[in-house]
Amino acid sequence: MRIVLVGPPGAGKGTQAAFLAKNLNIPHISTGDLFRANISKNTELGQRAKAYMDAGDLVPDEITVGMAKDRMQQADAANGFLLDGFPRNVSQAEALDAMLKDSGMKLDAVLDLEVPEDEVVKRIAGRRICRNDSAHVFHVTYTPPKTDGVCDICGGELYQRSDDSEGTVRNRLEVYHTQTEPIIDYYKAQGLLVTISALGEVKDVTQRAMDALKK
Repeated sequence: MRIVLVGPPGAGKGTQAAFLAKNLNIPHISTGDLFRANISKNTELGQRAKAYMDAGDLVPDEITVGMAKDRMQQADAANGFLLDGFPRNVSQAEALDAMLKDSGMKLDAVLDLEVPEDEVVKRIAGRRICRNDSAHVFHVTYTPPKTDGVCDICGGELYQRSDDSEGTVRNRLEVYHTQTEPIIDYYKAQGLLVTISALGEVKDVTQRAMDALKK
């Protein structure tokens, strides 16, 4: 299957992408991984992307599209892939369509993880991360530490990242609404959109997604 995963920040796209890719036996291709891989390998696209990033500028669509194209042409993606974070806007979606058409391929589904805005804010703004180890993550509501502000695992101080503050989250949602949300209508018009609720336990959302994709 060739799938695009969309949804607002805090919808759990990364978590669901990992489970779905494993269940469907296809590679999970995330924008973050594409950038990291190209920059670490010092590819031409990686060098160009890094120059924009170092200057604090947005990386142009053509570079992101080029990285995605290279990745989708690798052997492990021959039987499908799950795209996470790409396309990010309608022009990238159009470029993806053209790229797939040139390769004699097409998307099978676009999975939209739906989460109410207040829940997104609650999920992200409630995160607390350990200063000693960023893999130690807690949540003030869902997974609170035994002692407020102290990591259960190593005793380190828990803090809220600056980009997890409520104001920053609402700004990120605004960017999502203006830039990324239009691709939902774009894919809906093509009959590819599958929308599911991303509320509840991770395994329940995964099952919901698998059931929807099978249909």
